[in-house]
Amino acid sequence: FQDVIKMAILPVLLLLTLSIAQPVSSQELMGPDQGAVPRGCGWGIVRPYTLLCDLDSIWGVAVESVAAGGVLASILLTLVLLCRLRHISEGEKRSGVGPILLLLLGVIGLFGLSFAYLIEQDESLCLLRRALWGVLFALCFSCLLVQGVRLRRLGRERRSPGGCALTGLALGLSAVQGIIAAEWLLLTVLREGRAACQYLPLDFSLACSYVLALLLAALTAASLALCGKTRQWRCNAIWLLVTCMLSLLLWVAWVGFYLYGNDWLGRSPDWNDPTLAIALVAQGWLLLLFHAIPESHLCLRPPPQPTAPDYFDTSQNSTRMRETSFDDEIPLSHRQFVENQGYGYTDENAAEYRTNNYNGLRSGSSAGQHNSSGGARPSAPFRSNVYQPTEMTMILNGGAVPSAPPTYTGRQLW
Repeated sequence: FQDVIKMAILPVLLLLTLSIAQPVSSQELMGPDQGAVPRGCGWGIVRPYTLLCDLDSIWGVAVESVAAGGVLASILLTLVLLCRLRHISEGEKRSGVGPILLLLLGVIGLFGLSFAYLIEQDESLCLLRRALWGVLFALCFSCLLVQGVRLRRLGRERRSPGGCALTGLALGLSAVQGIIAAEWLLLTVLREGRAACQYLPLDFSLACSYVLALLLAALTAASLALCGKTRQWRCNAIWLLVTCMLSLLLWVAWVGFYLYGNDWLGRSPDWNDPTLAIALVAQGWLLLLFHAIPESHLCLRPPPQPTAPDYFDTSQNSTRMRETSFDDEIPLSHRQFVENQGYGYTDENAAEYRTNNYNGLRSGSSAGQHNSSGGARPSAPFRSNVYQPTEMTMILNGGAVPSAPPTYTGRQLW
């Protein structure tokens, strides 16, 4: 009986010990200078990750939600492209799949980098921000540039470079920004001994000058792609041009606010991270909605099937008859001679026609039946008595059908 009591009291004592020790452990995790837990965060989330759940700083929660949705949408679109890649039979469309996949990779990087601005700064995090910011934007804008080059080639020459060549060109263009970012970090952090988080907003903006040059080049290529001869790729060029124009407006907005707007409002140190995080998320969704999704839809759309010929359409029939007419094989001079001989009037034909009619009246019905069934059809003499102008006569008269001259012999016979 005593053993049973001990077994029943032991869990109760264990629960009391845990309930007493839990606040102490939480307070130790918070630290003496961390303050209270922000509203919306649980006991397990502490600084520097409180912006991910702090309802008082609602911009962090909003950026986190929008970025997470963008990552899911980009991954889903990438899987759709990879699964439907074998169904794209046209080489011109397959060449654009590589830059689209590379662009989606850059968009996922933009959304992922926005989470780095929701965490409080430290040395390693600042190095990551400064190294990846320009590289990811350069990767996205270089993909737009090679798409403009591809559409330009398709509009002029109706052929496109290979998808591997376009992807390699985009990677090479983005690697230049990687070199620029690496040199900036080496000069400021290693040589001058500055902290990675201590940099001026103007220096950060100047380090992205190459990215802005790529965007302007992509805008120029998209404008030139609209001047192609083939209208099949006009829709792709329009979407690309809209994407580049909206991206340029976004860059002008966030650079202006980052350099001058925060100082003018007196929020320079506090609003720098929200400005950059919102710029990342907005640029990612802009590329996803205005370029990646429409371009993927145009690539995955099946080619138009050839329609069956409508033989009841008079315009098509007349065109087909003109195309397959055997009169075009006859020379013009010979054709005029044949028509003049067939439609010309002679006295011998008229005399023969009158003799046949007179014999038919005298021989009665039997002769008439014989002539109608076994006799030759008097089509040529009959047609010779009707004025039918030739093609050359109609051309010389301006296309109008002329009337028969008064001295024409056929009128006297009728």
